[in-house]
Amino acid sequence: MKKQAFNPYLPSWEYIPDGEPYVFDGRVYIYGSHDRFNGHAYCLNDYVAWSAPVDDLGDWQYEGVIYPKTADPFNKDGSMCLYAPDVTKGPDGRYYLYYVLDHKSVVSVAVCDIPAGEYQFYGYVHYPDGTLLGEKEGDEPQFDPGVLTEGDTTYLYTGFCFAGDKSRSGPMCTTLGPDMVTIQKGPVFIAPSEPYSKGSGFEGHEFFEAPSIRKNGDTYYFIYSSVVFRELCYATSKYPDRGFTYGGVIISNNDSGIDSYKPADKPMYYGGNNHGSMVQIGEKWYIFYHRQTNGTSFSRQAMAQEIQILPDGSIPQVEMTSCGLNGGPLEGRGTYPAHIACNLFCKVDSPYTGGIAGNEFWVDSRCPRITQDGRDGDEEPGYILNMTDSATCGYKYFDCKGVKKITLRVRGYCNGVFQVKTRWDGEVLGEIPVRFSNIWTDFSGDVAIPDGVQALYFTYAGPGSAALLSFTLE
Repeated sequence: MKKQAFNPYLPSWEYIPDGEPYVFDGRVYIYGSHDRFNGHAYCLNDYVAWSAPVDDLGDWQYEGVIYPKTADPFNKDGSMCLYAPDVTKGPDGRYYLYYVLDHKSVVSVAVCDIPAGEYQFYGYVHYPDGTLLGEKEGDEPQFDPGVLTEGDTTYLYTGFCFAGDKSRSGPMCTTLGPDMVTIQKGPVFIAPSEPYSKGSGFEGHEFFEAPSIRKNGDTYYFIYSSVVFRELCYATSKYPDRGFTYGGVIISNNDSGIDSYKPADKPMYYGGNNHGSMVQIGEKWYIFYHRQTNGTSFSRQAMAQEIQILPDGSIPQVEMTSCGLNGGPLEGRGTYPAHIACNLFCKVDSPYTGGIAGNEFWVDSRCPRITQDGRDGDEEPGYILNMTDSATCGYKYFDCKGVKKITLRVRGYCNGVFQVKTRWDGEVLGEIPVRFSNIWTDFSGDVAIPDGVQALYFTYAGPGSAALLSFTLE
């Protein structure tokens, strides 16, 4: 690792949810949807890609727009959004991009000669008679394609199933031929939706959306977002199109279910929908997922966390951290951006971020949130807004040695203190007084952090509302 890697791993002004990671020719590529800062809906922007060297996961490079939403013949006016895509390398050595438009229940395909070049529209997944998948009588709606190519065969996984909707049976696997668009077999259902899950082993964690597929050795891992909404689960099989058994939760984007440092049912971030997948980089495996920002559901950011695949094939749930791709704790010295908080909450527990009512979104004024100045695309640093009394931001983990002083860069109508702790509910190790300022201003305090690997929590206490841009450990 040549430089430290943070969560989120992309710049604070970039919003890439639904991440599908792949290693091609010594680089890790991330493909996903593309949200808009202050957007009013999901996935408003064109597809872009980012990549990093496999040996430097803190050095992500922007690859540019790889596919505009107007490139699809069904979307020449750009009125539909590009929902979550996936990419696979075909038997001809080219790269194929699979996606679904937000109001069209068919699977579109684009192709490119390199992993992150300009993809060109290629066609629609169809039956041998030309009927499009999703339009044949009896077909269930297509959504969130995930793909895996083995030899001349590509397995396509799709589906979207609200709890209680008996018209949706579960996620589907459709087998495609070497031309990457013609159906050879299927679709077949590989896991149950909620109404049909009794006795399946999936009860309580039934498929909702975000199907993705990976293979480790002779085992296929089906990764998906469950009806619990905020979590990514997995199921395993020795076959790509049948026999999947529920495995467990890999990650929740508010740490629900984690009981190592707090009660299992306590949310430690304002979560929301989740989507992502696994990838092996070198000898390690990682789960890529996303978090919500800006107090809404429509400005999501790319996150990643190292995971362990145990000898029996199981994957224990991992917690969200600020050092996901770093290979270990961050250095316990220097200046860090506030937006890498992995925990964010206040005295009013809420498992979810801002909600949706009709076509409008709302922001809960009680909740701190990660945001930025400017407009979408402006390379403005992220920061935490609305740090009111009891609001807490947490960072994990730092390898601390001799930390005696902490400086916070703050602005806003505030006149209180930031309490510093190494546990969210732990002893206050020191306080940093802050006061009203219209510009970013440094406030320091003598705070001794015990040596060793530590979490850091900053809790605001007092009147008004502070915004936090960064903190420096000295």
